[in-house]
Amino acid sequence: MAHGFASCLLILHLLLALHAEGREAIRSDVIRLNTMDDDAHTIHHHDHMHQHHGHPSSLNQIDPQVMVFFKLQDLTVGQVMPIYFPNRHISQSHLLPKHEADNIPFSFTEFPNLLRLFSFSQHSPQAKAMENTLKECAIKPIKGETKTCATSLESAHEFALEIFGSDTQVKTLTTTHLKNSRIGLLQNYKVIEILQTIPSPKLVACHTLPYPYAVFYCHSQQSENKVVMVSLEGEDGDLVEALGVCHMDTSQWNHDHVSFRVLGVEPGTTPVCHFFPSDNFVLLPFSATM
Repeated sequence: MAHGFASCLLILHLLLALHAEGREAIRSDVIRLNTMDDDAHTIHHHDHMHQHHGHPSSLNQIDPQVMVFFKLQDLTVGQVMPIYFPNRHISQSHLLPKHEADNIPFSFTEFPNLLRLFSFSQHSPQAKAMENTLKECAIKPIKGETKTCATSLESAHEFALEIFGSDTQVKTLTTTHLKNSRIGLLQNYKVIEILQTIPSPKLVACHTLPYPYAVFYCHSQQSENKVVMVSLEGEDGDLVEALGVCHMDTSQWNHDHVSFRVLGVEPGTTPVCHFFPSDNFVLLPFSATM
């Protein structure tokens, strides 16, 4: 168990070191986790797969940030695909130890008190971001899903152990940018190498949510998945070890899910895969990666 948590900490600390530089402009529907005081409109767009997005009338109108989807059969060495990797990172100062995070109320009923605690005015962008996160965390999971909003890395790891079993060693995977390049751009990437393909009926995906300190939307769904690690090279020289998850059965997904529009497919006809940004991660039983 200690080995699994140490692995989780190691990956996140590497993530912090790799993305400590640069402050790219952000779109109005994204807030970087470590910049709650940015002058931005903070309606969060995050990547968990069950969210029922409406779709635009044409691909030309699709937000570049949803250009993360691909078909499993297209994942071959030499394949070129447009991908958007956002410029988001986690500040060390916003990763709270569990004992500190547990002492701060995390509930929409406490929202007025939390605004006073963090000195945000009621109508500020930061307040709106916090409100959206607290509301999202209060929504009941969909059928077959187990979810939590973890306010610390320890809590995310404990949630994974509830899914996998208390004696399970846990491995953490995330996307890593190997060069200091201008991430935050939609550009073509070439598949250089497929590093790993891991069948995994049980996994926990964790996505950052906008909040004054690190909050992770972690969820697990009863379905067949494959986890892939892929070496990519961008047009601007960006080298990425990219984490992707492929959902093998999409027959129960909402027909209007944006992934179907991006890929030009129908629900249930093909596995749908998506890459993870570098501030998200997946937890797997260590045995699954052997």
